[in-house]
Amino acid sequence: MNIGKFILLRTLKFAILLFAVVLFSFILVSFSPVDPIQSYLGAEMMVVSEEQKERLAEYFGVDESKTQQFLNWLNMFLHGDLGTSLLYRQEVIAVIQERFLASFVLMAISWIISGIFGYALGVIAGMNKGTMIDKAIKSFCFILASTPAFWIGILLLIVFSLWLGWFPIGLSLPIGMLAEEVTVWDWLKHIILPALTLSIIGVSNITLHTRQKVMDVLESEFIRFARSKGEEGFRLFARHGLRNTLFPAISVHFASFGELFGGAILAEQVFSYPGLGQAIVQAGMNSDVPLLLGIVVFSTLFVFIGNLLADLLYYLIDVRMKNGETI
Repeated sequence: MNIGKFILLRTLKFAILLFAVVLFSFILVSFSPVDPIQSYLGAEMMVVSEEQKERLAEYFGVDESKTQQFLNWLNMFLHGDLGTSLLYRQEVIAVIQERFLASFVLMAISWIISGIFGYALGVIAGMNKGTMIDKAIKSFCFILASTPAFWIGILLLIVFSLWLGWFPIGLSLPIGMLAEEVTVWDWLKHIILPALTLSIIGVSNITLHTRQKVMDVLESEFIRFARSKGEEGFRLFARHGLRNTLFPAISVHFASFGELFGGAILAEQVFSYPGLGQAIVQAGMNSDVPLLLGIVVFSTLFVFIGNLLADLLYYLIDVRMKNGETI
């Protein structure tokens, strides 16, 4: 199977998945007891006349049947319009653009940190198979894998913000400061704890995968031949094992985009970090259908890109996939 056909099949699957996710999300939010017009008006709900409420309902299209509302949104989406957010009172695309940068920086830092530390721990565990170091790293990974992200975030807040006072409790920038007054250190102090929380989530998966790959490589024939020539330790691994374990680890790490985005939602809630994760929670709680569906589309695309990159790496690395045996 050539790479063009490979990408085409993945894209078709993505289109089907996107439609299903959007439809399911719309159905879920349709059962919400929250009145979207009431969420839009807020405190002004008591002073606005019924006629004005009806006009707003007609303007936003919430006076029509649920089926017609979904078809209207789908038609707008196919024309490149995601609608207007009832919560933020601006175009959904503008809200996503504003919030995405904050989330992207947070996820990028966390992704890099978890990849570096996860790979390093995996290599150490794999090269020390069966020792106390290996058992300690495995136990650490199993504990991380079973620990909720929000609990880790709360624990870090208690220790480093409340007890030690090293970092602020939340937000992405100091309150009451102009944008030009904010320094790089001010920005770093606000992002360290959310990024650390999110990076911890992804360490266990990459560590355990790399550990297994390292053990497989160290048991191969060419490694035994290298050892017979006197090569040992990390020098042996650097010369013969690094390239056989690094790219598979990177491909697995790319496939963790879905987990990364899901973890970002929880981390942003704990730290009141103004990103897409916080916005999608607010949209769901306030029945802001246009914003919710817009973020669902964007997040699905984000996860698809990560999975596609992972698949492409596997496709380019694994000869069997090039021959179409595992596609």
